[in-house]
Amino acid sequence: MKPPRTSLILLAILGLGAAAYGWFRSVPRGVEVVAARLGPAVELVYATGYVEPRRPVSVVARTTAPVRDVLVEEGDSVRRGQPLLLLDDREQRMLLDQAAAVRVRATLDERRALTLYGQGWVARAARDEAVATATGARAGEAAARARLDQMVVRAGIDGVVLKRDVQPGDLATPSRALLQIGNVRDLWVTATVDERDVPQLRVGQQALLKSDAWPGRVIPARLVELTPGGDPTQRAFRVRIVPDDRSGLPIGLSLEVNIVVQQKANAVLVPNNAVSDGAVWKIVDGRAVRQPVRVGIAGSELTEVSTGLKPGEMVILNPTADLAPGVRVKPAGPAKAR
Repeated sequence: MKPPRTSLILLAILGLGAAAYGWFRSVPRGVEVVAARLGPAVELVYATGYVEPRRPVSVVARTTAPVRDVLVEEGDSVRRGQPLLLLDDREQRMLLDQAAAVRVRATLDERRALTLYGQGWVARAARDEAVATATGARAGEAAARARLDQMVVRAGIDGVVLKRDVQPGDLATPSRALLQIGNVRDLWVTATVDERDVPQLRVGQQALLKSDAWPGRVIPARLVELTPGGDPTQRAFRVRIVPDDRSGLPIGLSLEVNIVVQQKANAVLVPNNAVSDGAVWKIVDGRAVRQPVRVGIAGSELTEVSTGLKPGEMVILNPTADLAPGVRVKPAGPAKAR
């Protein structure tokens, strides 16, 4: 009996399909490749920060009084002990005059009592009382003079006026910060770090600082302090970083901070888009081979392969989902290290 015509057609189609598949498998697929290479691998923790003095000093008045005059402006250099503000001192001057008058009278009474005691005209108790009264009057005058001196608010350190929050006529109180002074030669960068990165940070780690104000400039620095308490609202911690070169850094400048938490000098590196699901696709004898690997430091462009790959081996970039082991492949262009 002859086989039905439909069966013959079906067998022909299957045969053509098998032949086409075989032909497809035999034709090398063009892929973009790159050679694994040795190079430095650096793991960074990113943060943003700003420049501020390490020991800023808030200037406050020691007494409550209206501000008569402000003697400095923001940006002025000041020396320790230099007058910064003058407070209204009319009342204190009158109190000093009153204390001086009391001191003069008490001093005269003291001299008179000492003379009369020496001549035997007054008792020892009267002499002692006059001496004590005069001593108290002199102390009262000294206290009034010290309170008058408090009407001049002075700089406590050498530095620069960073902030001025006072105008003539304002009321100065001991609880109100009027000025802020800082030493521009003693600066650091306060940066905010995501709480997930904090376990990787250690005092002494190297940091790299960059700013849009200086394109292309990288300032080396060191991590010197990690605050023990974080901000639960922002889920972040503050770190303090000291630049190696603090000259020319204006206070308040915003900076991009990269803290080096791990680095290797000779790591096996491949582009990030060559690693997928813990493996890379190598080319061995013209065919694709899936190679499981262990990755290490992952950067913005390159990933370290700690095991499973050797320098010089060719890997496929952007492997497609239909790529299967044993498929014949060929470089779509000249292979190059990245």
